[in-house]
Amino acid sequence: MKEFISDFKKLVKLRLTLTVVFSASIAFLVGSKVQGDINWVNWAILTISGFFVTGSANGFNEIIERDLDKLMSRTADRPLPSGRMNTGQALVLSLFMGLIGTILLFRLNLLTGALSVFSIILYAFVYTPIKQKSPIAVFVGAFPGALPPLIGYFAAFDEPVISWIPIILFTIQFVWQFPHFWAIAWVLDEDYKRAGFRLLPTSRKDKISAFMVLFSSILLIPVGLLPTLMGFGGYVVGAVSTLGALMFVWYSVQLYRRLDTASAKKVMFTSFFYLPVIQLTLLFDFIAI
Repeated sequence: MKEFISDFKKLVKLRLTLTVVFSASIAFLVGSKVQGDINWVNWAILTISGFFVTGSANGFNEIIERDLDKLMSRTADRPLPSGRMNTGQALVLSLFMGLIGTILLFRLNLLTGALSVFSIILYAFVYTPIKQKSPIAVFVGAFPGALPPLIGYFAAFDEPVISWIPIILFTIQFVWQFPHFWAIAWVLDEDYKRAGFRLLPTSRKDKISAFMVLFSSILLIPVGLLPTLMGFGGYVVGAVSTLGALMFVWYSVQLYRRLDTASAKKVMFTSFFYLPVIQLTLLFDFIAI
């Protein structure tokens, strides 16, 4: 049982899944503040179903890439490439999680359920195959990667209404992914090349790729100010998001100048903290409109 739990955590990419669930949960609470009431039962349903949906998408991703994972030291010990779990077992687990997760989200409302199905399809069956073909994979993958705030926000409503708030939450997470994933791609470039993945903008650790990291980091400055400018985020949100974006820019400038892995790691670690800090700050500095 201990080995199964360990393999299950690797199949669903536990840390990534928990990050996604956290993002959706915070957005749910933001949506609840708009209504003036928090339905904790629905929050629990979102959290559990979000875990299942994300775990399902990651499971399908690992099934598709099982032979490629054998080539990379970072992923060789996952349950499928290591042989500790066969494709049939992983498929059953992924289908079960996807089915249960989407059914629960459809019970919250139609839009939330539909977005969850779309996220699984886009991540597992569109983004995953493109990773070997073109650097545009990062752009494609940014869409399912930015859907958790939309799913979480709309889950807070019986009848969701489109507004600026979920669109801005989506935009922040969408733009954040570019410096985040390109920094990871820079750090893990040699490992990714063994599997034929092309994730850097030019598929090389050159000035153009470094400039794209810098440019996307600069974009986070105005994007992070959108909650304050649109009137639903306080000045604290604006200050924290600007400070975080400036850290991104500072380390990205170093990467552009030095083209070294150490600078890319600083961008990467900054990205790990930026998003949850901004989301938590927005939750506590949210202004009902």
